[in-house]
Amino acid sequence: MSENAGTSPPPVTEGLDTHTAGRPVTVADVLALPVLATGQPQVVTGEAHLDRLVRWVHITELTDPASFLKGGELVLTTGMPLPDDAAGVRRYVDELTDIGAAALIIELVRRYHRPPESLVQACRTRGLPLITLARDVNFLEVTQVVHALILGNQADAMRRTQRIHEAFTALTLRGAGPEDVVRSAAEMSGRTVVLENLVHQALICEPSGTTVQDALTDWERRSRVTPLGDHSEALGPEAWLVVPVAYQGERWGRVVMLSAPPGVGFGPEDVTVLERTAMALTIARLTHPTTWERTAHRSALRDLAEQRHHSPEDARARFAALGLPAEDSRFLAVLVSGRTEEGAKSEGWLSQELRIAGVTALVGELASARLGALLVLRPSQPWRPTVERLARSFLDQFPDAVVSVGSEVTDIADTARSFREAAHAAEAAVPGEHLPEGRSFHELSDIGLRQLLYALREDTRVQEYVERQLGRLIDHDTRHGTNLLTTLRHYLDAAGSKTTAARRGNLSRETIYQRLRTVERLLDCDLESGERRTELHVALTALDVLRTR
Repeated sequence: MSENAGTSPPPVTEGLDTHTAGRPVTVADVLALPVLATGQPQVVTGEAHLDRLVRWVHITELTDPASFLKGGELVLTTGMPLPDDAAGVRRYVDELTDIGAAALIIELVRRYHRPPESLVQACRTRGLPLITLARDVNFLEVTQVVHALILGNQADAMRRTQRIHEAFTALTLRGAGPEDVVRSAAEMSGRTVVLENLVHQALICEPSGTTVQDALTDWERRSRVTPLGDHSEALGPEAWLVVPVAYQGERWGRVVMLSAPPGVGFGPEDVTVLERTAMALTIARLTHPTTWERTAHRSALRDLAEQRHHSPEDARARFAALGLPAEDSRFLAVLVSGRTEEGAKSEGWLSQELRIAGVTALVGELASARLGALLVLRPSQPWRPTVERLARSFLDQFPDAVVSVGSEVTDIADTARSFREAAHAAEAAVPGEHLPEGRSFHELSDIGLRQLLYALREDTRVQEYVERQLGRLIDHDTRHGTNLLTTLRHYLDAAGSKTTAARRGNLSRETIYQRLRTVERLLDCDLESGERRTELHVALTALDVLRTR
């Protein structure tokens, strides 16, 4: 063991390996340091335990070093104090192992040139890593470098912990909701984080390094076999980290951090993140009036309606994790459009009505003035009576609202199509228009020319078309007080029959002929042309819907 007498020790930062920054130092990390690599270290026993954490480095030439250790030390020795007898060597190793030493490093320069067999056997029996050094190493320099690394990492860990506390404090102060809190936890930890309620329904899932499908498939069963226990350790068959979310003894659920790939355990920072997540979720629940379940349903509904899931499998897994039947079911989108009362109250009312009707559904506000529901129907369950009852009840309270439905789908991943169709039906619903069969809700089959043009009424191309086709006629009526537009309407509604048009307008044949010639002159067209009459009929219909209030 060289002492480098008369020379200044090297800077303690020399040889630090940056790959250990940000995490505890292991025996393997120390062996990789240049300051120790010069001694040509060789692992003789305990290679499977090189991931043990090194809390400190201890140089000793005592026959009973364990009395000066607390556990987690990397013991350095020249081998000079080792007992000569096998029993003494076993006692030496037993004491190191019992106190929890991380590893024993022996220099093979002075007393030994190869490790004693009794030492090898004792270390192998107790699972203590034994490392030999073939060349002289400055033990003092080793301790300086490793201690600097340990202390530096501890300081880094404290700074990261401080940043975690500051981040969650900022979330709380700005009133972040549960989704923001869980998302931040996943980003900070690099792990998948899930919030579940007391019946093991996964309300919010923020995946990290995996998919929603992998995280949530068969969620309830997997969650139920994972106990709550001490949240400072991983529990259950899948080694999850779990912290309850509670307030004044009342539990609301728990937040779960899923394990990383095999071999990567949870660290103190993961525990800190999860504990602060639970605290932030508690505050969010106390300050946000909307329940977690309703927030989860609203979020899931929007993701389905806008097809924001990454894959059909993700959609099915998330739907099932909410406790809803994703298999052997039919799905139907229902929209309520128009100004009603406060969204939360409308959601609650619609959810209650669906429960009374015995229909499972996701309910939530999709956008301003648009409430959505995804009905989950059994294979033989009819939906029309339920939707008709809902629509009539809703319209009794809000007469200006529009209730629309899409078509049935059999795969939860296809529900975006049903929502698009329901939205198209709502956009084409003309106010005051009577629906077929006295229905109270609109569906895609109701869209004809009038409804299509009503849906497109804000498109400037439709407006330009109306003006180009009828503008001169309307201007003439305005300037001269005539009513040629009405005459044209009677003529087109009569499919080109002048006699029928005259009767409908209470005009003589001569008058109708004269007025139609004036229309032809003003519009520069031949009204005997079927194509031209079609163009004018479309323009008149568009004009009607543009004037609809």
